[in-house]
Amino acid sequence: MNAVQYTAWLMMGTCISLGCSRFHAPLHPQSITAMKVYESPQLCENAPQTQRGERRKVIDTVGWVVGIPSKILLWNRRVENHNIGPETEAAIAEYLQVNNLDTVRVRLNQYRPGEDWRRLVRNKSVGAGWRYTFGAVSVLGETVIPGRIFGGDHFNPYTNTIHIYSDVPAIAMHEGGHSKDFARRKWKGTYAAIYTLPIVPLYHESIASRDVIAYLEAIGTTEQRASTSRILYPAYGTYLGSAVGTCIPNYASPIYYVGVIGGHVAGRVDARQIELSAMLPGARDHVPTYTPLPGDSECNLTLVPK
Repeated sequence: MNAVQYTAWLMMGTCISLGCSRFHAPLHPQSITAMKVYESPQLCENAPQTQRGERRKVIDTVGWVVGIPSKILLWNRRVENHNIGPETEAAIAEYLQVNNLDTVRVRLNQYRPGEDWRRLVRNKSVGAGWRYTFGAVSVLGETVIPGRIFGGDHFNPYTNTIHIYSDVPAIAMHEGGHSKDFARRKWKGTYAAIYTLPIVPLYHESIASRDVIAYLEAIGTTEQRASTSRILYPAYGTYLGSAVGTCIPNYASPIYYVGVIGGHVAGRVDARQIELSAMLPGARDHVPTYTPLPGDSECNLTLVPK
């Protein structure tokens, strides 16, 4: 089978696997549930939970340019634009508040490596063996390759910190979904370490995205739900393309882009279904329920910045 045939079959397979039906897709809505959460009280701080970096025109402009490939890949000009607006800030703050995730720190286009190293030490919910090996490497990477320039929205489980560089609410909440997933894991270090293995990220990423989709089905508007599908499906497609590419390394690059294209197709089909369903009589008569994590806030944190 030649490269063209591979690409054609993988295009079809990606579309099918991502799902043109929202009820059978790997990103169907499903809340992350737990009977117990495992947090580190040492991360409680008398400081705003969501913090914002000061505007630096030159640095942020360079970061915007560096993020052009990601903007094209996800077809959204606000991806890695290093200028997070109040809508995105409020979305992640509310998501964390609903889920009682009061020890999670959110950095909006902020570079604070010193604080992250201190959070690494204080995060006792992750075993010391993992924190001072994999965790130290992760914070070292954030220190010497600052997201303030190179972007890369992500959640660091070793510091329990969300780093946001895109003004896209769905992306911010997706990273919040990772923090919710990790909050219920007793063996967080192991769970974080296996993410570095091939194919495994598909599992972690689907859990976070499905929770956000369930969350917005319960409390979001039609536009919020549709725009979320348009961004989370192609984002998931990047992981799917990478996973399939590891199995067929000779065609890894074309397979990766096939995954992204399939994600865009599935996301737009799903978004259209959401919009059409909202037009039906009684569409919101039976609003799905969403399950937050158990627990009450124990930290004196400002959840929604003033």
